[in-house]
Amino acid sequence: MSEVKVDEDIIIGQAGDRDLVVDVLRPSSTAGLVPGILVLPGGSWFTANRSGLKDRLGISLAEKGYVCVVGEYRVASEALWPAQIQDVKSIIRWMRTNSSALGIDRSKMITLGKSAGGHLALMAGLATEVVEFEGDLGNNGVSSGVTAAVGIAPILDMAWAVGRKDLASFLGTEPSPNVIKSASPVEYVGGNNPPILLMHGTSDTRVHHSMTVNMYQKLEQAGISADLHLYAGQGHSFDADPAFTQSIVSEIDLFISRFVLIND
Repeated sequence: MSEVKVDEDIIIGQAGDRDLVVDVLRPSSTAGLVPGILVLPGGSWFTANRSGLKDRLGISLAEKGYVCVVGEYRVASEALWPAQIQDVKSIIRWMRTNSSALGIDRSKMITLGKSAGGHLALMAGLATEVVEFEGDLGNNGVSSGVTAAVGIAPILDMAWAVGRKDLASFLGTEPSPNVIKSASPVEYVGGNNPPILLMHGTSDTRVHHSMTVNMYQKLEQAGISADLHLYAGQGHSFDADPAFTQSIVSEIDLFISRFVLIND
């Protein structure tokens, strides 16, 4: 297990009227370039606080030997869709542009997110051919593609989310069916999707696990490499329970070994 070097509050660009900020966590020493993981927090699109996932997943994954960039994105009060995915893709491009300095193998990039962050992690992995989602926040022309994506209790079908009072209306107050569809990861299954890891608690009353099971089934039917881990009796915040955190980290590490490092 490696010691971790932490660089906090790095400004990587401008997103609307504010700075886009990340934290970088990396092993203090490696034998060479390693996979980079972009970690995206949840917050129902009301908030996107980096500290929670940084402390419980980012540091542990960096101890496993990965470079973790814990990112943020504009929330509903700051900008409407597709600003959120544009921010995420701009961070991926920044990671790839600065891969040598960060110690990242630019051919091995993974997105990882929880809840609303899981939605964006999956959108980054699946919605790879939508020009509007790329935005214009810097490093244009650099690929925002990823090698794999991980969603923990992710929101995958925005038709389910529209109108809920416990979720911010980041699609607008009355989004059209086309907007709802365009923001739903489940609508992008097929083609050259990267490997996907899905995790969910079966007693999640905030984001029902049936959405994740449905997504997994669609990936399987499309012939996409996918893993599904259901945590029996666990709620939406099961990943914050120390009893499960290390299990989650181990499953992510195994998933990356199977699908990202397979040719090394």
